Amino acid sequence: MNQEKIGKFIAECRRRQKMTQSELAGKLGVTEKSISNWENGRNMPDLSLFKPLCNDLHITINDLISGEEIDKEKYQEKFEENIVNTIDYSTKKLNKYNGVISLTLVIFGLFISLSAIMIFPSESSWGSIYSVFGIIIFMIGIARMTHVMKWFKRLLLLFMVFCGAMGILLFTDYMNVLLNQEAPMFRLVTTTTGSVIYYDTLFYDVYRCNFDEENEYWVVEKNNNPTIEELINYCKS
Repeated sequence: MNQEKIGKFIAECRRRQKMTQSELAGKLGVTEKSISNWENGRNMPDLSLFKPLCNDLHITINDLISGEEIDKEKYQEKFEENIVNTIDYSTKKLNKYNGVISLTLVIFGLFISLSAIMIFPSESSWGSIYSVFGIIIFMIGIARMTHVMKWFKRLLLLFMVFCGAMGILLFTDYMNVLLNQEAPMFRLVTTTTGSVIYYDTLFYDVYRCNFDEENEYWVVEKNNNPTIEELINYCKS
C-alpha cells in the first residue's frame, strides 16, 4: 500500500464531502490528529475503520486501498491486487506488534532476574525463585522472536539460551559467595549443626564455620555430601 497516495486521496474525498478533519474524526470516533496522520501518509487507518471511512467518504474499499477511484474495467484486477496488498500490510503490522511484545518480554525478564539478585538477601530463597521466573519470561520473549525458525533449530536455540542464562546466574552467585562471603542463592539444602552452617549447591559446597562469631570464616569446596558428624567436626579440623 502507498500510504502517501492513500492519505492524499482521503484528504481529497473529505474535502469533496465538505467535511473538516474534526467532523470526520467525530463520525469515526477517532482524534483529529489521527485524520491528519492518515492524510499526511504517516500511518494508515485501522482495518476495522475501512468500511465506515469509505461510507463517510462515499467511496469503495477498493478505491481507498488503491488511493484513487477505480474504473469499472480495472475494478476486478485492482480488487485482487488490493487483497494481496492488504494481507501483506496486515502481516507486517502484526509482525511489528509481536516484535514489540517479544522485546518487552525479553527486557522485562532480564530486569526481574537482575533485580532479584540485587534486592533479595542471599539467605532468602525468593531471590532464586524470582531470578528463574525472570528467565522464564525472557525465554518466552525469545521464543516469540524465533517463531519463524524450524522447530528443531528453535528448540536447540532456546535450550542454549536457557543454559547460557542459567549459567550466568549460577556463576554470578558463585562469585558472590567467593568475594562477598554470602550464602549461595541457588542452594539445594541448608544444614545448621553446632557452629557450622552448610550450604549444598548443585556444583559445590559452602561451609560457614563459627557463624556469627569473631573468628567466623567461609570454605568453598567441591561436592562431597558430608554426614552430620563430619559437619560437626569439620571446622575443628
